[in-house]
Amino acid sequence: MRRSTIPGSSGVAHPIRLLGDPALRTPCEEVTVFDGSLATLVEDLFATMYAARGVGLAANQIGVGLRVFVHDCPDDEDRRHLGHIVNPRLVEADGVTVSGPEGCLSLPGIEAATPRYDRAVVTGTTLTGEPLRVEGTGFFARCLQHECDHLDGGLFTDRLTGLRQRRALRAARRAPWAAGAGD
Repeated sequence: MRRSTIPGSSGVAHPIRLLGDPALRTPCEEVTVFDGSLATLVEDLFATMYAARGVGLAANQIGVGLRVFVHDCPDDEDRRHLGHIVNPRLVEADGVTVSGPEGCLSLPGIEAATPRYDRAVVTGTTLTGEPLRVEGTGFFARCLQHECDHLDGGLFTDRLTGLRQRRALRAARRAPWAAGAGD
């Protein structure tokens, strides 16, 4: 039996920044210090993601401008992918483009068919600076691309066009949580 802590069990859930918050549109900085505060950030990201019932969360979604995200996401074969990536870079995104349902914890209740590649490879490091390569397909590939977009200051609505984009942004403006969310 494996004895390890559950990710996020020692973390603190933070408020998630919502559409319209400048932190979501600001590209994140590289992590240069691998210490206890980075470990605390990852724990807090897991705690926040689980509290919000998400499958991924980027640091800027809790107002921290560092290139870090966490995930606990299934792929299309229902295999669980659990982890964190520090200084992630999307290095490959290929395969067929699939328009699938996508939402975001920073736009609660808003969902739209969003085009994403069916395969993605992200490189980065662990909390201790060890090299890391994560490959995903299907829904997990969508998650990897979505979180990397966040760290570059992007949102899934940026990938929408025409009527889909207008409908998603209109729904966001009308959402009960909206406060100038016409982003």
